[in-house]
Amino acid sequence: MRPYNVGYTGEDMKLYSSLQAASDGSLRGCAVCLGNFDGVHLGHQALFAEAAKHAPVVALTFQPHPGKVLQPQLAPRLICSQARKLELLGAHGVSAVIVQPFSLEYARTSPEVFEQSLFDGVGARAAVVGYDFTYGQKRAGTVATLDQAAATRGALVHTVDAVSLEGVVVSSSKVREYVLEGRVEAAARLLGRPFDIDGVVVPGAGRGRTIGFPTANVDTANELRPAAGVYAVRVRVAGEALRHGAAANIGVKPTFGGGEVTIEAHLFDFKGDLYGRRLRVEFLERLRPEKRFASASELSSQIARDLEAARAAVARGLA
Repeated sequence: MRPYNVGYTGEDMKLYSSLQAASDGSLRGCAVCLGNFDGVHLGHQALFAEAAKHAPVVALTFQPHPGKVLQPQLAPRLICSQARKLELLGAHGVSAVIVQPFSLEYARTSPEVFEQSLFDGVGARAAVVGYDFTYGQKRAGTVATLDQAAATRGALVHTVDAVSLEGVVVSSSKVREYVLEGRVEAAARLLGRPFDIDGVVVPGAGRGRTIGFPTANVDTANELRPAAGVYAVRVRVAGEALRHGAAANIGVKPTFGGGEVTIEAHLFDFKGDLYGRRLRVEFLERLRPEKRFASASELSSQIARDLEAARAAVARGLA
């Protein structure tokens, strides 16, 4: 297992800052997968698998997410950061990623100009898209128009149907819904891995240590976070391959009067100083919702039970 390193993009994965930058001839003959790829879930992975049948796999994505530009008040909370997305793309066999800057000006790009950038500029031999893919100004471009544009250039368009799991269509919006509800096990099934967040350990109030359960207070920039509650998790410290079993609490600590939402993790049988270290927290199972206890003693007894339940859940996750 390769040690976790934020921003790792694969041994040989190339990164291009725009479609223009990718028009230097180095990607000619590739198969380009088109999408935002937030979360890199099973549906996205199906696109990469299809592309790999035809040519070296390239992912074309946008930064920031178009929703942040076009409808900022309604924009979704992103499942993962840009660095994590690139890491996941590399892990799923993508050989190059084109990150096209998205702006209101770029949103006015006509479908024809986009087609020229993709097939004439980049030189894609194939484009791989989802069944409902649209592009260009006012989403005027469709799978049908993309197919026509490809055909005139001797290229092909491969359309991938929706991926369903247990009757649920896999989508980024469904993953977000599950995570926000605390249903991290359901989210993991759609992602093909546990939902995770990255963050840095910062000083907290220190209450956990006073009641015998020291915790790492994780400061994260992740937009999407699970519902308040106690979770069984695995924690990976940056630069280390080992994942530590742990229990994590997300919430305002109502027993102590509340406050801002924090994410705290108690690593099983861990000794050492984590302040300033970067962690990745993988959410395996929600154990219970957040609750106010009558006293610190009552809370301490519940934490002991939580840790026992978390150990069992982590063991199930490793089986």
